[in-house]
Amino acid sequence: MILPVIMAGGNGTRLWPLSRGNYPKQFLSLHGEQTMLQQTLSRLEGIEHQPCMLICNEEHRFIAAEQIRQLNVAHSGIFLEPVGRNTAPAIALAAFKALEQQQNSGVDEAILLVLAADHVIEDIGAFQTAVKHAQEHAANGKLVTFGIVADKPETGYGYIKRGDIVASQQDQIAFSLDSFVEKPDLTTAQQYLSSGDYYWNSGMFMFKASVYLHALKQCSPEIYAACQLAMLGQANDSDFIRVDTAAFTACPDDSIDYAVMEPMCQQDNDCAVVVPLVAGWNDIGGFSALWDISNKDQDGNACKGDVMTVDSHNSLILSDDKLIATIGVNDLVIVSTKDTVLVAHKDKAQEVKTIVNELKALQRSEVTSHREVYRPWGKYDSIDNGERFQAKRITVKPGAKLSVQMHHHRAEHWIVVSGTAKVTNGDNTLLLTENQSTYIPIGTIHALENPGVIELELIEVQSGSYLGEDDIVRFEDKYGRV
Repeated sequence: MILPVIMAGGNGTRLWPLSRGNYPKQFLSLHGEQTMLQQTLSRLEGIEHQPCMLICNEEHRFIAAEQIRQLNVAHSGIFLEPVGRNTAPAIALAAFKALEQQQNSGVDEAILLVLAADHVIEDIGAFQTAVKHAQEHAANGKLVTFGIVADKPETGYGYIKRGDIVASQQDQIAFSLDSFVEKPDLTTAQQYLSSGDYYWNSGMFMFKASVYLHALKQCSPEIYAACQLAMLGQANDSDFIRVDTAAFTACPDDSIDYAVMEPMCQQDNDCAVVVPLVAGWNDIGGFSALWDISNKDQDGNACKGDVMTVDSHNSLILSDDKLIATIGVNDLVIVSTKDTVLVAHKDKAQEVKTIVNELKALQRSEVTSHREVYRPWGKYDSIDNGERFQAKRITVKPGAKLSVQMHHHRAEHWIVVSGTAKVTNGDNTLLLTENQSTYIPIGTIHALENPGVIELELIEVQSGSYLGEDDIVRFEDKYGRV
């Protein structure tokens, strides 16, 4: 049976300031109501498969788990990468785990369907048909990849060159995989398009777990050995699967293309198959791609949020919380979040990476964090700050509880806006409702909990000599952050 493996790592820096290190694009709702991750999971409905396996960064674990919970779907575990090591090692972890689960349950060997969590696919029926076709080849021991049928000479994607036809039935066809090709210049991309022998590299794959590991051991033995060692030190923590940090950190950083697919094609042209896919695929690699897939008004503007336009055309205008008004502008990207504003020409939007690199060099928090920050218990929004004070709007989910903690450098005032708060303040336990408040002095052990069935909202005012998030001493935490 198919075991979907969802790759949910990465930071999506080309979509900054929407996408940031602590909340990257795969967890955002960029195209529709669901997030990119949720859309990836939802498009598997109708395909017979085992519960999905997810691979993400350690710092994104609670975001990923919450978004899966919102869909009310089962999963086979959430792998937490202690460090990013690209796709070849990540898939190896899933393959080792799949074989382990097979041995423990006695079921047939899983066929891994490797998908990125941040792709758009408009035609779900065509996608599912291609998956079922690819499954036949994967069951026969082939390494299968999906090639996107190109409709323009795209220079931002790598390409796949097809070989001879290996299967053709009704509307389904597959080819041997000749080679992978780097991102071309425009002239070369036009040649690829006109030849009809090249597809965009989708980054989606399908194969038996044992077939992938055999190929990895043959082509990249260092990755195989490091991942095998990392899995020997695995530990389960509720929904999460942690691997040995030292072993995985020592693993080479390489993609499945370079580590497995390319060398296997060079050794044996019959080992790999490409299944063409025409399904409205887009990896939303930047703001121009986001504009391409967005609904537009009669002037070609794709707008979201509070936006007014006059004599403006072919622009992407996104607002989180404030009015954006444009007059006489064309081909712009305008993105306003609670803490930043980006204005760029659409043709130059890819260069947002330059801004991100400069922010990193300056150690600016905007490169990693939004003003609104999500936590496993809910979220907070830093609504104001100044010398020796900071104000936050805190939202706590029903039944959730913040850690039992204290601060060395700040005192806190809590004012309940709505809902009910159960507060531990030193030796006292209080129940606070709307318009009630409490004061927590410096050095006092305290905790906040929502015992109700609706969200708890409160305003927190911090005052003191240091207000950083690292001034938290945790004594007890239901989320394992002590």
